[in-house]
Amino acid sequence: MSFWSNVVFPRVLDWSMRNNDELKELRTRALAPTRGRVLELGFGTGLNLPHYPANVTDIVAVDPNPGMATLARKRMRTRGISVQHRQISAESLPFEAASFDSVVCTLTLCSIPNVHAALQEVARVLKRGGQFLFFEHGRHAEAAVAKWQDRLNPMWKVVFDGCHINRDISRLIVDAGLTLTQMEHPPIQMPRVAGYLYLGSAQR
Repeated sequence: MSFWSNVVFPRVLDWSMRNNDELKELRTRALAPTRGRVLELGFGTGLNLPHYPANVTDIVAVDPNPGMATLARKRMRTRGISVQHRQISAESLPFEAASFDSVVCTLTLCSIPNVHAALQEVARVLKRGGQFLFFEHGRHAEAAVAKWQDRLNPMWKVVFDGCHINRDISRLIVDAGLTLTQMEHPPIQMPRVAGYLYLGSAQR
């Protein structure tokens, strides 16, 4: 990884998100239904930890970025949740099929290189009836905004370490064989090209 990806970007991302009250509220809403054995994809710097419900005491977390892991370990030490952290990619998970009750993913599907493979892995490791809980940003419902997303996406990916602003999150989830059970697009104070949110759940 480059110096930007490994050292600078994790700190910029953590600083920009950790004090955002809108994002905090949305994380809490997204994670509220979490239950059972939990897998979190794109653990990042561990910003979700304060937002898990009290019944969650153990999480298996994956994230390939070593710079994110450095910041995450500091946050893990201050929370009462046991985290088994794996510095691996979500596209190929070393876990048995049907081994998790909940898989959590927040602001991560935008930046996974092979997002199709990652979501197929989600479907594989979820137990039957298990839930995929997500809070993401992606392709806008308005065609005019989506067209600008397509135009800006090549530059956006470079500046924001592989983040795509034009992925149709709901379509990607359905294409992986998961059934959407809840979906909403909550408003947020962000530019429209980057602030179209997908918050909901899907089931295997």
